Amino acid sequence: MLLSLGLVGLDAAGWDLGLRQVEESMLRAIDFSSLLMQGMLSLLLFAGALHADLSELRNYRWQVGALAVISTLLSTLAVGYGTWLALPWVGLHLPLVYCLLFGALISPTDPVAVMGILKTAGAPKNLELVIAGESLFNDGVGVVLFALLLGMLTSGDAPTVKHGLELMLQEAGGGLLFGLVLGYVTFRLLRSVDNYEVEVMLTLAAVTGGYALANRLHVSGPLAMVVVGLIVGNGGRRLAMSDTTRQYVDLFWELIDEILNAVLFVLIGMEVLLVSFSASILLAAVLVMVVTLLARALTVGRVVRWAVTGRDRADRSHA
Repeated sequence: MLLSLGLVGLDAAGWDLGLRQVEESMLRAIDFSSLLMQGMLSLLLFAGALHADLSELRNYRWQVGALAVISTLLSTLAVGYGTWLALPWVGLHLPLVYCLLFGALISPTDPVAVMGILKTAGAPKNLELVIAGESLFNDGVGVVLFALLLGMLTSGDAPTVKHGLELMLQEAGGGLLFGLVLGYVTFRLLRSVDNYEVEVMLTLAAVTGGYALANRLHVSGPLAMVVVGLIVGNGGRRLAMSDTTRQYVDLFWELIDEILNAVLFVLIGMEVLLVSFSASILLAAVLVMVVTLLARALTVGRVVRWAVTGRDRADRSHA
């Protein structure tokens, strides 16, 4: 981002080195949405879920479920209405449905970034489990909310509760069920061979092929990849892999995770060049950041505090 902003500054100062044009032409040749949604997301989600301890996560299943569903919905509403009310302060006016679309898009947290931040911050283990667990499962809820709002925008009709529940069942329920089936099939295949090269390729095939098939079936590919990662990373690691295979599978997916994260965030920083800046846009960006953080603190922060402290008290009383 600093490099991109530096090029913008040099261009504004009249120092035309040709670098900005080269970077812009390269970025315009990349379909960022397809690259992320069809190329990177499945691999990043699987890699993130692969190292999640299901036995520990199970202890916080109700807290994680409440955060992934209820808090994501409340965050979408809070960000949407907050943005809609705040933008006129800087001279920008957006219809409410666009603000709600932004809320649905920004509310589900990125599990890869969340896990990295929590580890860097040295967060307590129980807090890390709850927040990381929520980030793994809230994508499906976000997809459903976004699809409902987008359908309302394109058709002009408000979605019904029945339609919302049907879409939730198809996207989220279908994604979880498909992930369970694919995870079990992958587990059986891993258990049938003892060759680390073949087993690494089986995990890669399950992710790339499974994500494409999930999209074809119109179920949540992100949720399916999370489930497959949990099955392979827990039951598969314990019962279907030798020590050598576990080592190679871990090294392979850690490397994939690091490479794709580097590429992804470099591209995000470079995308700054394609944004048309103005004083009102910059003020709006800062304002929306504040609105989003406040909405997250109100709809998620308090719930997480209750979930973690409540669980700790229950564990101490049980002990």
